Amino acid sequence: MFQKIEVPFWLGESGTLLNTHLGLVLVNVAFQIGFCTFVLSNFMKALPEEIYESAMVDGTSLWAQFWRLTLPLCRPSLAALATSETTWIYNEFFWATVLPQNGDKFPITSSLTTLAGAFFSDNNLVSAGSIIIALPTLVIYFALQKHCVAGLTMGATKG
Repeated sequence: MFQKIEVPFWLGESGTLLNTHLGLVLVNVAFQIGFCTFVLSNFMKALPEEIYESAMVDGTSLWAQFWRLTLPLCRPSLAALATSETTWIYNEFFWATVLPQNGDKFPITSSLTTLAGAFFSDNNLVSAGSIIIALPTLVIYFALQKHCVAGLTMGATKG
């Protein structure tokens, strides 16, 4: 299918989605959007309706309710989703090795497999590469940790 979909040549050398970063992005978006929709819809269904009723009484428009009420209340679930999706997509291996045909198009996690060959493997180099590759995921987790913990303790106290 990716060999048949034509794209401009500035997007891919072959003129198709195969061996392009866009093809890899589209596959990951297609596979992950269902999960994200499911998680966010269940979280939004659990929000109290009284908040929105009081906003309607105050004359708040539907878009203002979304921007001023729903998004701030969904911050913990969005942070949890951002952390998990970043980890899942960043560490995704199957599509990252099937769709790109050249080594320069491989994501960094798939390029790590080229450090270990069939006849020679430098374990020190693979270990160092693994640690470097893990750093962005850890940075994102620690940056969003505050929001994730706030989401876990959101309903812990009443009053």
